[in-house]
Amino acid sequence: MHSDEESRPVPDVLNPPELAKPRGYAHGVLAPSGARVLFVAGQTAADADGRIAAATFAGQFAIALERVLTVVRAAGGAAEHIARMNVYVTSMREYRESRAALRTVWQRTIGSHYPSMTLVEVTALADEGAAVEIDAMAAVP
Repeated sequence: MHSDEESRPVPDVLNPPELAKPRGYAHGVLAPSGARVLFVAGQTAADADGRIAAATFAGQFAIALERVLTVVRAAGGAAEHIARMNVYVTSMREYRESRAALRTVWQRTIGSHYPSMTLVEVTALADEGAAVEIDAMAAVP
């Protein structure tokens, strides 16, 4: 750990042994003392004109995830400061079929950090043509 990273405490990941080992998420995340809580609104793959900028599910996921990180970075945080994430998808089947590609997107964008997460299938999202929307909470130093 670099000295500048040491001064930027990250949330503690909690995975109690009494619960099943999580895959792709954490059971709990505890914000460090003194952290500011950042609420990130739902992000889709919409461009500045409101049009969806990717055709594939994985492509939309990548853009939405990067947009979440853009907000976190604007507050002085980084991927490891994300404590909670909700992912809304219009097709659980499409999500499951895209898992390998999503794993690659996640590792490239977030690395090995897994916040507490919820994945929900919904009938539609606010942005027309959106297949995925991600909102988040971060504990920013």
